[in-house]
Parts: sequence; structure tokens; C-alpha cells
Amino acid sequence: MNVLIVDDEALARARIHRLLNQIGDFTAIHEAENGKEAVELVEKLSPDLVLMDIQMPLMDGIEAARHMSELETPPAIIFCTAYDEYAIEAFNVQAVGYLLKPVRTEDLKQSLNKLSKINKVQAKELTKDERRTHISTRTHSGLELIPVENIRLFRADQKYVSVFHSYADEKGEVLIDESLKVLEEEFSGLFERVHRNSLVAVRHIVRLHKNEEGGHWLELEGLSEPVPVSRRHLAGVRKLLKTL
Repeated sequence: MNVLIVDDEALARARIHRLLNQIGDFTAIHEAENGKEAVELVEKLSPDLVLMDIQMPLMDGIEAARHMSELETPPAIIFCTAYDEYAIEAFNVQAVGYLLKPVRTEDLKQSLNKLSKINKVQAKELTKDERRTHISTRTHSGLELIPVENIRLFRADQKYVSVFHSYADEKGEVLIDESLKVLEEEFSGLFERVHRNSLVAVRHIVRLHKNEEGGHWLELEGLSEPVPVSRRHLAGVRKLLKTL
């Protein structure tokens, strides 16, 4: 069975590697230092199992697990962490295995005997109280991770939501199968509802202006076209702009 080891500490990765060699029938095919790198490697290498820390820089293990669940063939996941509070969360969801650091050989053996693949429902339950740092979507080139800080606009498009993002001179648009309402709740304070079908990134608002027809529009940094503001949300937008 092919295994990906994910931990921001080199010594912890080395320990897991040694334990796997002792147990046998498991091959560590690669290592990652954070959740974002782990998601990219899972997409590329398709490991059977991911042994992953929870608290890591850039993207934590819980969010990484959610993104992995979007893959056509998600791996089985076992969390290895030093933080007790996460044990209850993982156990209640019964989504993945859980091991407390320092990992012992016998505990690892028991978890390996109970492997189960995490599905989308379980992954979303794990992250229901967590604000993601990235949005994931499947494109023609595979799974794409978009940093939330690069997103300018969420716009509802029938059953999907269009995500407009920009970084430096690169701009893009992808579709995700998520609810605008759920996104609004998750990213409250970072994104503002300006229309029944639009959420804009607060940090990228440039200015509000009125056109010749009397409609109001928001200009966003990194977005070429202005975003219409509905009458219903105009007062809230004006109030927000006074705080920026």
C-alpha cells in the first residue's frame, strides 16, 4: 500500500517512515510539509493512504482532507497530531483514523486495520466550523486550489457558483458546486453580499460609483468589469465602505 506522509516537522515524518518500515506492506512514496502540498501530491501520485498532521502552516490537515475528498478516488486518511482537542472531533465524525503523537507502533497497526476512505459528507462535517484558506475545483488539468485571498468575486450561476480570482497579472474563472449562502456564512467578514447572486471580497473593493442609468456598481482590484449592487444591498455596502 502506497503512503503519503504529511507533517511540517522533519523528525515526525522520519518517525512515521521508520514505523511503516517496521510494520511492512506499506511504502512511503513521498512526503509533504503542509496541507496544500499534500493535496497536490495526492492528485499527482494517488496514494492509498495519507498519514497527516492537523496543525500545519499554509493549509491545515482538516482542510486538506476536505479538498482530497473532492477527488475521484480519495485516499484513506489517518490524522497524527499532538493536540487532544481534535480527537473528539475526528472520533465523532468517524471519518478518519486518529493517532496521538508520539505515534506508537501498536496504535498505528490498529489504525491501519480500520482504514476507511473519507467522503465528501464526512469531510465537510470535519470542516463545518473551520474557514478554508483555499477553494478547490476540478478542471481539465485536475484539482485546482485557489487561495481565498486571491478571490475577488463569487457569482451564482444557476446551480453552480463562478469564482473570479486574480493574482499579479494572472486572472481566472472557475465553477464550483457550492451554495452562495454557505459561502457567505463561511467567509462572513471577508466577503460581502452586494446582490442576490454576488459576494465580493471586501479587501479588494476600490470604490462605489453610480452610472448614468442610476444604478450602483463596485470596482474591484484585479477585476476588469464592475459588479452591480442591488438596491436591497446598497445601504449595507455604503455602511461597509465607511469602515474601510
